[in-house]
Amino acid sequence: MTAVDTAVWTTVCRLEDLAPERGAAALLDGEQVALFRLLDGRVLAVQQHDPFSDAHVISRGIVGSRSVDGAEVPTVASPMYKQVFDLTTGRCLDVAGKVPARGLAPDLRSWPVRVRDGLVEVGR
Repeated sequence: MTAVDTAVWTTVCRLEDLAPERGAAALLDGEQVALFRLLDGRVLAVQQHDPFSDAHVISRGIVGSRSVDGAEVPTVASPMYKQVFDLTTGRCLDVAGKVPARGLAPDLRSWPVRVRDGLVEVGR
């Protein structure tokens, strides 16, 4: 889904509320979302629920980057079992020798994010 395809945007916080390279959790329509403000100014959103530990902890993960298909992508490592996820797509890049809990898919859901007038908006 691109920003153009998104019909509804929900304001979740002010950009200044997000510390660079740190995660923060927000509630969007009853679902926990993990927001990450990167050093380049982008804000990305993935699900807060870690499919490997079955806990809502992704916003507490370690932000980094990894080369994927020759391109550097921003990542987050789960604070529980250290699986690494692409923050732009939610794709699990490293399962760290584990399988998801309860038969869950290994990837995280992601949402489009935009910043308008200093406010972070997440698309649905």
